[in-house]
Amino acid sequence: MTVGSTSWITISAEEFCLSVRDGTHDSPKFVEQGHPLVTSKNIKRGKIDLSTASLISVTDFDEINRRSKVDRWDVLFSMIGTVGEVCLVDTPNINFAIKNVGLFKCASEEDGRWLSLWLRSPAAKAQVAERLRGSSQQYIPLGELRKLPIPAPADRIEKLQIVTAAQVYDDLITTNQRRIALLEHSAHLLYREWFRYLRYPGHESVPVKDGVPEGWKLQPLSDILTLNYGKSLKATDRKDGRVPVYGSSGIIGSHNQALVGAGAIIVGRKGNVGSLYFSHEPCFPIDTVFFISPEKSSYRLFLALHQLNFISSDAAVPGLNRAYAHSQPILLPSEDLQARFEDLAAPFFEQIHGLSRYNSQLTQARDLLIPRLMSGQLDVSRIPLPEEEIA
Repeated sequence: MTVGSTSWITISAEEFCLSVRDGTHDSPKFVEQGHPLVTSKNIKRGKIDLSTASLISVTDFDEINRRSKVDRWDVLFSMIGTVGEVCLVDTPNINFAIKNVGLFKCASEEDGRWLSLWLRSPAAKAQVAERLRGSSQQYIPLGELRKLPIPAPADRIEKLQIVTAAQVYDDLITTNQRRIALLEHSAHLLYREWFRYLRYPGHESVPVKDGVPEGWKLQPLSDILTLNYGKSLKATDRKDGRVPVYGSSGIIGSHNQALVGAGAIIVGRKGNVGSLYFSHEPCFPIDTVFFISPEKSSYRLFLALHQLNFISSDAAVPGLNRAYAHSQPILLPSEDLQARFEDLAAPFFEQIHGLSRYNSQLTQARDLLIPRLMSGQLDVSRIPLPEEEIA
């Protein structure tokens, strides 16, 4: 096809790639020590989450990789359940195998980056949707993956310019994520220094009995707060808006009406049990989480909750039992020390909030811009690129 003065060509994924395969269909035995087995559920938001991956033996790992070895700059694609999650493998050392995951073998970094961009575009998602099979659980057959149409500019320079423009956004988002992780780590270190190791200002002159400094209290969580149940809100019932919707895996969408004001702490109740989030904005916690009202929330409490043993305790449905959570003991410092800590911790969380908001803006801008570039509607050479924000 020709868009403006630029000529584009469209070929199948099988022609674009060295090959298009999928992972094993077998179910290898899981072991306590071994290599991770990546399935569709481990591909999330462009990344591979190995924290929940089961482990397989070296023998099974080698057997799977004879057919479906993953190399750097390959593209992975979730084929079953949540179909269409895309991940560009950009690390050199691959220590996992794949099961029921599409594997696009790419000849170069340039091809891998282009393909991953295209597969995340609205046009590609529409192509995938037309090829889905299954009623109770959707999937896309390997044969359909191989036939997916892949458009690209005939001019390699233009192709590189588009890939580079997208990479600027992705690199800046990744940089901000690293800065956020460092700030979070610093806040946790400060908390542990004061409240776990009891090396807070003036600690030398405060007597300690049974691990509790004078003037502090050790009491059950229920004495200082209430874990409120979130409210059911189906995806089909959500209205367009800027209010973040929280589930146990974090922000899962948006709505036009908040359930709770800014400053609430969110606690995972089902699914990602015990996960913790601090919402700087009014939000809507759904029924897979608890929330703590802003009046009872603080940065110190948020950090303190990370120290508690929130385990799965419901027998019938895995989840966090509220009575069990309320019974957990928590150390309550003096009011003066709480206030002093809050003043020190606030700048960390304010920077985290600012960087998170900027990342959201970058993601929205990228997701609006890239499809227009990849369809040839915009001249990439005239697009202003984002700059790093000083937190």
